[in-house]
Amino acid sequence: METRKKTKRTREEESSAEKQAPPQPQSAVAAPVAHTGGPMLVQVLEQHGIAGSDIKKLIDAGFHTVESVAYAPKKALLEVKGISDAKVDKLVAEVSRLIPMGFTTATEILESRKEIIRMTTGSREIDRLLGGGVETGSITELFGEFRCGKTQLCHTLCVTCQLPVTQGGAEGMALYIDTEGTFRPERLTAIAERYGLDAKGVLDNVAYARAFNTDHQLNLLSQASAMMAETRFALIVIDSATALYRTDYTGRGELASRQVHLGRFLRVLTNLAEEYGVAVVLTNQVVAQVDGGPMAGQDAKKPIGGHIMAHASTTRLSLRKGKGEQRIMKVYDSPCLAESESIFGIYEDGVADVRE
Repeated sequence: METRKKTKRTREEESSAEKQAPPQPQSAVAAPVAHTGGPMLVQVLEQHGIAGSDIKKLIDAGFHTVESVAYAPKKALLEVKGISDAKVDKLVAEVSRLIPMGFTTATEILESRKEIIRMTTGSREIDRLLGGGVETGSITELFGEFRCGKTQLCHTLCVTCQLPVTQGGAEGMALYIDTEGTFRPERLTAIAERYGLDAKGVLDNVAYARAFNTDHQLNLLSQASAMMAETRFALIVIDSATALYRTDYTGRGELASRQVHLGRFLRVLTNLAEEYGVAVVLTNQVVAQVDGGPMAGQDAKKPIGGHIMAHASTTRLSLRKGKGEQRIMKVYDSPCLAESESIFGIYEDGVADVRE
C-alpha cells in the first residue's frame, strides 16, 4: 500500500511539471455504458423487452439514445424501415417509463439549472455579459457582417471547452462543422499555448467536417449524434448555419422549402443540445434591409433565417466592428440576459479583453 501511495505522488509531481493536457480523445467505437445522469444509450432498451434487431434498425436510422426516441414524433419512428405500428407503440411506452416527460415544479427546474456549465469565451467582459459564459444545453447564435469576430470566437471556444470546469471549461471535446472553409487549426494551436495546453492534444479533441450542401450539413448531424453517444463532447460549432441555404435555395419560389429544411436542421440541433448537454454555437450572416431603410438609431442589417432562426436560438448575440482589433458584442435576444453591450479584442491568441 505504501508503495502505491509513493507511485501516485510521483506521478502527480511529474504531471504538474508538464503542460496541462486537455481531455484525451476516446475511441470512436466503445461499448455501451451504464446510465449515470447523461444521455441513455438506446441499447438500454434491450433490457426492457425491445429486440436487439429493432435496436439496430433504430441506430441505423440515427436514433442513438433513448432520449432521441422519446423526443421524436411517432411518424418519425414509423419511417424507420422494419419498425411496425405495434413496435412503435411498444417503443413509446417503454421510453416514457425511462425518460420523464411530464410536469415538474419550478423549484426542480431552478435546481437543475444551477448544474448548467458555462464556458468561458476568453474575455471576462463577454463572460460577464453572458452571465458566466456560453451556456451548455442550448443554442447560442452569433450574427454580424464579415470580419466582426464570429469565426474567431468559435475557434477560441473550441479550446476553452476542453479546460477543466474550475477554469471556465467543460472538460469535453469540440465538434466543428464548417460551411465556408474558414476553419484554421493554426489558430487553435496559438490559443492552446495561451492556456498552457498541449497543442496536439487540443487538435486531436476537435472533430472537424466540411459541409458542401444543405443536405450534407443535415446528414453530418446524424454522424455527430453517433459520435457523441460514445465520447464526451461539450461543444458543437456550425460556421455558418445559413451560408449554404443562401446558395442552395434561390428566389421566393424556394423560400418555403428553404425554411422547412432550415427548421428541420435547427430542430435536430436543439435535440442534440438537450440530449447530450452540449453548447451549440452557430454563426449567422446578415442582410441589408432595403425595404424601408433603417429607422432612427436602428441598424440597417438584420440576421437571415427569419422567424425560424429567431425562435430556435436561445440566445442571439450581435457582433460589429470597433476600432482596430476591438469588436462589440450586444445581447440581441435572450430569455434571461439584459440587453447590453461589451467590448472585446481579437488577437493572435484568440478572443480576449481589450489590450492597451
